[in-house]
Amino acid sequence: MENEKERDVIAGRNAVTEALKAGRPIDSILVRRGEKNGSVSSILRMAKQAGIPVKEVDSRKLDGMCGGENHQGVIAMAAVHAFSEVEDIFALAESRNEPPFILVCDEIADPHNLGAILRTAECTGAHGVVIPKRRSVGLTAAVGKASAGAVEYVPVARVTNIAVFLEEIKARGVWVYAADMDGTDWCQTDFSGPVALVVGSEGFGVSRLVKEKSDFIVSLPMKGRINSLNASVACGVLCYEIARQRAGIKAKG
Repeated sequence: MENEKERDVIAGRNAVTEALKAGRPIDSILVRRGEKNGSVSSILRMAKQAGIPVKEVDSRKLDGMCGGENHQGVIAMAAVHAFSEVEDIFALAESRNEPPFILVCDEIADPHNLGAILRTAECTGAHGVVIPKRRSVGLTAAVGKASAGAVEYVPVARVTNIAVFLEEIKARGVWVYAADMDGTDWCQTDFSGPVALVVGSEGFGVSRLVKEKSDFIVSLPMKGRINSLNASVACGVLCYEIARQRAGIKAKG
C-alpha cells in the first residue's frame, strides 16, 4: 500500500516540472543547496509565479525523503488539497450571511495539530484557516488524514506574513484574539462579531509581534502541573466558546 511519504513526494526535475505545469497542488519545493542551474532555474521561476515556497536543503535530506529514488536535486511536496485565497474565506462568510470566523495558525509545525485544527474549524463553523507560507506545516498527507476529511471543506489560505495579514483584516473590521497565557479569561471574553482566533506554535506559542498586533489576549485556566495545552486542544476549547456565543446559546448560571 502507498504510504504517506510516497504520496507526498514528487522526485526529479521532469516530474516536478510536469506537476507544476499541470497545476497540481504543491505544498513546497525542496532544492539541493546551491542548485540553481539548467531546468532547476525554470522550476524556481514557476514556483515563484505560483506562490509556492522553495527551501534549500542538504542533499542527504533529499536522499532520505526519496528512499533511494534519483531526485536530481529537486523534490516537490504534494498537497492533499489546493490552497485557497484569503478572499475565498471572506466570500464563504458572506455567502452564509455570517460575520467572518477565521482561525490563524502562527507557525504550527505538527501535521496532527493542523489536521485537528481543520477538523475543529469544520465542526464549529469557521470559514477558513490561515497559515504562513514558511515555518509551518502545509497540507500534507498527514494533515489530510488527521483532519478526518475536513481538508475537503475548510478553505486554507497561505500568507507571507501573519502580522501584516492581521493588520489587513483588522482594517476590514475583524477583531483579533490571540490564545496565550496571562490574558483575559476565555469565559469573560466577548467573541461576538467578526473574529480571528490566533493559535501559536507547539513550542513557542504566539510570537511577540503577532501578540502585539492582536486586539485581545485570551487564556484558558491551568489547574495542573503542566502549564500549557496542546495547540489543537486549546483551539478546540476556544472555538466552541466562539460557536456558543455566535449561536446565542446561554451558559448555565
